[in-house]
Amino acid sequence: MHATGNFDVKIQPQTPDNPQARASGFGRLSLDKQFHGDLDATSQGEMLAAGDGTTSGAYVALEKVSGKLHGRSGSFVLVHRALMVGGTPREWTVTVVPESGTGELAGLDGAMTITIVDGKHGYDLSYTLPGH
Repeated sequence: MHATGNFDVKIQPQTPDNPQARASGFGRLSLDKQFHGDLDATSQGEMLAAGDGTTSGAYVALEKVSGKLHGRSGSFVLVHRALMVGGTPREWTVTVVPESGTGELAGLDGAMTITIVDGKHGYDLSYTLPGH
């Protein structure tokens, strides 16, 4: 099954909270999203980033999504990983964390593709749910 739509995202820099985090030089950012379309949900998460984010670098993130997916209520966690080479994302994966689904989304499995066109964020979640 597929869920598509768009989302709004607020990304805020966070302060490293210990000497080791400060010494790493990684960027730490909070994520706050509102999904529209087949996924009617909000999410909060954290991202760690290396590099300048515009020409080269990498990021990893975790976010917890809560709301409705095609009318089914619950939550699930997404894990992100991407490399940036010459300003172009490579190996960009966003995957549902196994067994993270709750409520009517228990057993959710899948992966999300994110697009950014003219500053607008879109998503396509390809997923399976037991019994559907």
